[in-house]
Amino acid sequence: MNALKKFIVNQPTRIHFGVGMVDNLGLIVQDCGGSKVLVVADPSLAAVGLLDKIVAPLEAAAVDYVLFDHVDPEPGLLLADEGCAVAVEHGCDCVIGVGGGSAMDVAKAVSILITNGGKAEDYLGLGKIDKAGVPKIMVPTTAGTGAEVTFTAVFINERTKSKGGMNGDPLYPDVAVLDPALTVTLPRHVTAAPGIDAFVHAMEAFTSSQAHTISDMYALEAMELISTNLPVAYANGDNLEARSGMLMGSLLAGKALATAGVGLIHAMAYPLGGMFGIPHGLANAVLMPYVVDYNTIAAPLKYAQIADIMGYDIDDLTLREAAGTAVEAVYNLNSDVAIPTCLDDLDIPSAKFAEMAEIALTVTRPVENNPRKPNLEDVIAIYEVAHKGW
Repeated sequence: MNALKKFIVNQPTRIHFGVGMVDNLGLIVQDCGGSKVLVVADPSLAAVGLLDKIVAPLEAAAVDYVLFDHVDPEPGLLLADEGCAVAVEHGCDCVIGVGGGSAMDVAKAVSILITNGGKAEDYLGLGKIDKAGVPKIMVPTTAGTGAEVTFTAVFINERTKSKGGMNGDPLYPDVAVLDPALTVTLPRHVTAAPGIDAFVHAMEAFTSSQAHTISDMYALEAMELISTNLPVAYANGDNLEARSGMLMGSLLAGKALATAGVGLIHAMAYPLGGMFGIPHGLANAVLMPYVVDYNTIAAPLKYAQIADIMGYDIDDLTLREAAGTAVEAVYNLNSDVAIPTCLDDLDIPSAKFAEMAEIALTVTRPVENNPRKPNLEDVIAIYEVAHKGW
């Protein structure tokens, strides 16, 4: 522990965790002072019966609601503007985000737009939000993004074709309702990529230059929970214990990234979403082993700890060998849940690597957090290795 390191932790979200917690949703809205709710939902929820589990407790508590359910997997800023317009038209004084990170990000943005005015694009960056939003309640139905406890909302900017985030304490949700039973119907691919995304959040927070005692505590527990439970949840979606472990791991990973940030994997994943529409979690997952391989030389002790927490025997290895084992560990975790092994599997053209690298380096905070400081040639080289894989 670096006893001289300075850090600030602000995590105001009230957390309701456990099977059946969603049944209290109507009462939670009332506790927040809400009387009419905009429900921002993934469009797939109705088909698998999850939307009924959200609206039933609202109706039981006589809470009026309006449904906004055409959220895109990689949402644009205009979607947040549209959601705000719907909320204002109907007089909504509370927002619920239900689904994956996209729905929760839109819900967080709508909340602050209602009270701050303007357009979503006005708030891209850090510290541009002046006022608190209306009460916002997040109900994740995937175990991946950790958006239910972070102060970030990420969007595609339709005007610039780039991907970027709003960042600021007013975006912290007021309440997070985490009910593992809502995740048991997830198809395998929606278990896999978001699950690896959560692992990346924890790993990059752990190796971040901004890491500290509290973020490390969250990150280590998250990595252990996810690496243990993700293969089980992928193989048997009805395993409620594994689903609970994944949801808790995702939550803790979100807390870790909220206090220490993320790194180069995220920066390099942004162009995959902005230019080619690759879902965020999948982009992170495919890039993960290659960026870890690049990073181990800069933080060997941290990566050795990662290999150890993932259950690999490093006792008889040198520090560099133990750090290298983390590359094997994350590659194998990807393999366990059928993540594509290379960028070529995602149809990413190598001719775009230089442009992608330039964009990645503009994602300044994750690049600055990364344990090894990359230049343009480094990032291009990582994309090139990841193109065909090992």
